[in-house]
Amino acid sequence: MRNINWGIIGCGDVTEKKSGQAYNKIPGSSLVAVMRRDAAKAADYAKRHGVGKWYSDAGQLMNDPEVNAVSIATPPAFHLEYALAALNKGLNVYVEKPVTCNAIEARQMADAVNQASGRLTVAHYRRALPMFLKVKELLENDTIGDIRTVQIRMWKTSEPDLVAHPEPNWRVQPELSGGGYFHDLAPHQLDLMLFYFGEPERYHGFSLNQSKITPADDHVCGQIVFKNKVIVNGSWCFNVAESEVTDTCEIIGTKGKITFPFFSSFYVSWKNETGSQTLHFTHPEHIQQPMIAKIVAYFNGEGPNPCSIEEAVTLMKIMDAFTGK
Repeated sequence: MRNINWGIIGCGDVTEKKSGQAYNKIPGSSLVAVMRRDAAKAADYAKRHGVGKWYSDAGQLMNDPEVNAVSIATPPAFHLEYALAALNKGLNVYVEKPVTCNAIEARQMADAVNQASGRLTVAHYRRALPMFLKVKELLENDTIGDIRTVQIRMWKTSEPDLVAHPEPNWRVQPELSGGGYFHDLAPHQLDLMLFYFGEPERYHGFSLNQSKITPADDHVCGQIVFKNKVIVNGSWCFNVAESEVTDTCEIIGTKGKITFPFFSSFYVSWKNETGSQTLHFTHPEHIQQPMIAKIVAYFNGEGPNPCSIEEAVTLMKIMDAFTGK
C-alpha cells in the first residue's frame, strides 16, 4: 500500500474542518501541500495546519513530485479544468460537489477518467456516514415494506444557516457555482436518493428566481421516477420566513415510514406495524473522514470507488432537468 500524499487545490472554508485535517488522520494518507490563489491565505492555512508546502498556483502543486493525489475544493466553475489537468498528469483526484456546473462538463470529466491512469472520486461523503448508512440498512431490511414515495423538503431563509457566506458570495453566482444554494446543498440529498434507490428512469422539474435577492434561482421543484418505481418529490425554497424553515426527508412504504433530516440535526426515525424508534447520531469531527478513508483504499486498489464520476454525471443530469438547463 503506497502512501497517498494529498495536495488541496482551493484550501478555503470547506477544508478547514470538514476535510483538511482528516487527510493526516487516516493510515496511509498525508496532506503534504495546499494551494490558494491568494498566497497569503495559502501560507496562513499551511502554517495553522502544519502543512509543509503551499502554492498560489495549482500547476505548481500538481508538478510537486511528492503529490500523488489532489483534492479539488474550489468553486465548481474550476473543477473540470483542474480535474483534467490532474488526470493528465496521472494523479488521483477527489472532487468536491457539485462535481461540475452542469452535466455536459461532468460528461467531459467522465470521458477523461476513462482515458486516464489516475482514479477519481466525487465528494458525496454522506454515503459514508453512519446516519445515512442506517437509512440504507432499514431500506434493505424491508423495515417499512415496499417504498412508494419519498418527500424531500428543504426550505430556508434567503441566507441559509447551513452554508458560509463569504464576500463576495460565490454560491449565489451561477457562473461560479452552477446555480444557487440548490446547487450547493441538493447534490448531497439527490445523491443519497441514487445511493438508496439505484438508477432513475425519468426526471423533470422547474426553477425560478422569486425574490430577486441574488442572480441565482431560489426556488426549485423536481420529481424522479426510479426504475424500481420509487417516486421522489423534492421542494427547495430559499426565501421563506424563519418560522417555516425545514429540512426533512420522509420515505413512505407499505408498512410504515422513515424520517430524517439531511443537515440540520442528526437522527433517523422509523415506524411500522411493530412500533416506532428513533436513533440519534454524532457526525465525525471531520465529516469527510469516513469517505476519505474509503477513497484512500480505492486509490490503492483495496476497495470499490465510493462515488464514481458516472454516478455524478447522472446526478448532474437530474439537477440540469430540475433547473431547466
